[in-house]
Amino acid sequence: MKLIVGLGNPGSQYTGTRHNVGFEVVDRLARRWADRPSEGARNRFGGLVVEATVSGERALLLKPLTFMNRSGRSVAEAIGFYKIDSTRDLLVVADDLDLACGVIRLRAEGGSGGHNGLQDILGSLGRPDWARCRVGIGRSPTMPSADYVLGRFSPEQQPVAEESFDQAAAACEAWCRDGMTASMNLFNKRAATASETLDKS
Repeated sequence: MKLIVGLGNPGSQYTGTRHNVGFEVVDRLARRWADRPSEGARNRFGGLVVEATVSGERALLLKPLTFMNRSGRSVAEAIGFYKIDSTRDLLVVADDLDLACGVIRLRAEGGSGGHNGLQDILGSLGRPDWARCRVGIGRSPTMPSADYVLGRFSPEQQPVAEESFDQAAAACEAWCRDGMTASMNLFNKRAATASETLDKS
């Protein structure tokens, strides 16, 4: 069983905000791979859960509804119930201020990078060696980060962001199918190319 977690905040006021890109990616996976992406969603582990078969692998798609800074409890409960090996079978999708909008990056382990959701998962699991897919949202030169992440993408950013959500979903699919090393080799090279293109634009 694979566990793919998309981080975000519950409630319509947060829909479409930069901090909710994890929800956007998991929703794409559910629409593509779940038999009943909407009707089959259940409230479990303090979150919204959909079972799916992603790239041939049985997977649980989880959106914690505990608010961002309490995401760890939901993830830990799902891991405990299904006896998931977090070092092999957990992938967390989250926004990243330090990556340009449109860029994604896979990592096999690491710290939180200042992300409250990732930090809470680190605290709940007590170890850093689990996979994450970071989706770039960029930074604002004028707006405080706390306000920026809870804002919505600008009209110029929106199409770039949508493409990155599709790429992140594809990266999750590759992770299920081919494993982390192969997926990093493929998608992080694409990320580097995309970043170079954005820098020149």
